Amino acid sequence: MSADHPASEPLAAPVQSVKKNPWATAVATFFGVGYLKPGPGTWASAAAVLLWLAEGMTAHLTARTELIGLLFWIAVAIILGVPAATLVEKASGRTDPGFVVIDEVIGQWIALLFSPVDWRHGLIALVLFRLFDIAKPFPVRRFERLPGGWGIVFDDVAAGLYALVSASLLRIWI
Repeated sequence: MSADHPASEPLAAPVQSVKKNPWATAVATFFGVGYLKPGPGTWASAAAVLLWLAEGMTAHLTARTELIGLLFWIAVAIILGVPAATLVEKASGRTDPGFVVIDEVIGQWIALLFSPVDWRHGLIALVLFRLFDIAKPFPVRRFERLPGGWGIVFDDVAAGLYALVSASLLRIWI
């Protein structure tokens, strides 16, 4: 027996250690928004809408440039978010921990695609995305079965697509 394991204590099976990763934690929690209570996912969605509004109202971009910019940030968030969510999930020892909210940010930004930049459209996209993210209609829930960060992120991508289609139809009909 080594000094670390007294003779009276049985040796436990080795546990794979995952070091905490500051960049992964920052991305996965959307720079700490995931620690807000109650409802960290709703806080993250609201933060995503506020960033979209702030950028859209201050930058005075054309609709096309706004769309391209939002698609760029969605791509960056997916590229960074999937591995970050995977690392943080492993480090926490929990499946899809509630404080991992980069998935809500991505889904919310997808829901905002093609929306005119104003608070009404932001609110509609927020409500629709949260509805679909919570209800998880077919086949959204199936995406949760994907491994690690893929499952964490892509169920919200699917919920964001449902919200995007619904918001687009509302704009046509109303």
